Amino acid sequence: MSDGAKLYRESAVGLSNVMLGTTGQGRDFDAPGLLPDSFLEPRWYAAYTCAQHEKRVAAELGMREVEHFLPLYSSVRRWKDRRVTLELPLFPGYVFVRLALRERLRVVQIPSVVRLVGFNGLPTALPDEEMEILRKGICQSLRAEPHPFLTVGRRVRIIRGPFAGLEGVVKRKKSGMRVVVSLELIQRSVAVDVDATDLRPRNG
Repeated sequence: MSDGAKLYRESAVGLSNVMLGTTGQGRDFDAPGLLPDSFLEPRWYAAYTCAQHEKRVAAELGMREVEHFLPLYSSVRRWKDRRVTLELPLFPGYVFVRLALRERLRVVQIPSVVRLVGFNGLPTALPDEEMEILRKGICQSLRAEPHPFLTVGRRVRIIRGPFAGLEGVVKRKKSGMRVVVSLELIQRSVAVDVDATDLRPRNG
């Protein structure tokens, strides 16, 4: 290998380490001038957790003062001779966090967090607008529950109500209409109940 090629390779490896936020010793590398904007700007990411540890992770994130979002839904279960209402994660196995990637160790060092979801070793940000609508909509509405991952079907846009701005696949049910909204990054879907008058066919 020529000296020029060797120097280029070493430079590329060094830049990769900077972008990943680590030095050779595995510590955070605080070099704002060398990091891309995507590592400095707060964005929404999906933290993949150990099974049934979502609430534990959310509590730890709260103690670490990390902005997070753990949507829950009510589910009535029969237990022995009585019914019990449980608050369960709407997206099992995931807690959403909003932070700059340079601060991601505040999340991934939590024992019950497996990783931040992404590709090629780098976390992938979720659409800010979609996450904000989903968060506000779920806080305002009790009509949401998990649904098998779905992307095929007649696509519509919700134009009114708590979930206005979201797009998904429309499904009919006896009591009205339901839109299945999917987050492709985590291969999870949620079904929200809507009025037919709040829907518009998606163009294209």
